[in-house]
Amino acid sequence: MSKSIEELKSLATQIRRDILRMVHAVNSGHPGGSLGCTEYFTALYGKVMNYNLPFTMEGKNEDHFYLSNGHISPVFYSTLARFNFFPVEELKTFRKLDSRLQGHPTTHEGLPGVRIASGSLGQGLSVALGVAQGKKLDGDQSLVYTLHGDGELQEGQVWEALMYAAAKKVDNIISTIDYNGQQIDGSTENVLSLGNLHAKLEAFGWTVLEEKNGNDLEAVIAILERAKTETGKGKPVAIILHTIMGNGVDYMMGTHAWHGKAPNDEQLDTAFKQLYLEAPADY
Repeated sequence: MSKSIEELKSLATQIRRDILRMVHAVNSGHPGGSLGCTEYFTALYGKVMNYNLPFTMEGKNEDHFYLSNGHISPVFYSTLARFNFFPVEELKTFRKLDSRLQGHPTTHEGLPGVRIASGSLGQGLSVALGVAQGKKLDGDQSLVYTLHGDGELQEGQVWEALMYAAAKKVDNIISTIDYNGQQIDGSTENVLSLGNLHAKLEAFGWTVLEEKNGNDLEAVIAILERAKTETGKGKPVAIILHTIMGNGVDYMMGTHAWHGKAPNDEQLDTAFKQLYLEAPADY
């Protein structure tokens, strides 16, 4: 059943609560980027992407999603659980021994919703392009979605893949860059500036869209839907999505300090007061 915007907004808050609970329980993980991408995941799985359950690895005639910056696994896992790919209770096992919910997504345990391992940065676009071309060969009209961190774009393989996509006219892919301006060692600008990313992507032959309000759910849905209208025109499609790292928790927002740091008990309690739900469905 399709959810209303208000229901999806409440679900986004629930996903943020899940993210914090997961990383707090094991005192490890990456809450900052996960919190910043919550609207993207909620929009993608709640409104935009065409997929079937139960999950199958091949996924014929349905859209695929590939997470390239795999360290933001908490938001990915929570989204999959909240959209019924696997039981919400399994979130309790995050980063524990013998869990299917590893710190970075893996495929060897058969976790529904995960089609590639993405522990090493820079590889997701290359994999997704292969899938997108495979769909074309099969006559499958579905789309392939990817998500990348802005710091991840400092990897050379990403730019090889960007060049390949345009040269081969892979026009059934929508790649989103989470542009929060932060990475593990500091601001992206200070570590290694991306310069004019919009102009660079266009110079590489992509159709480029940009959304400044990447933590506004309705704006994210709108830009993804607009991106779909640009597919099938001979060019791959990119979205530069401006988000705030740590969004939703005031002491985590806009800083790299929470890229890979878990909150303590007091900090978790403070965060939950900010992420208020009248009837939370915490696991």
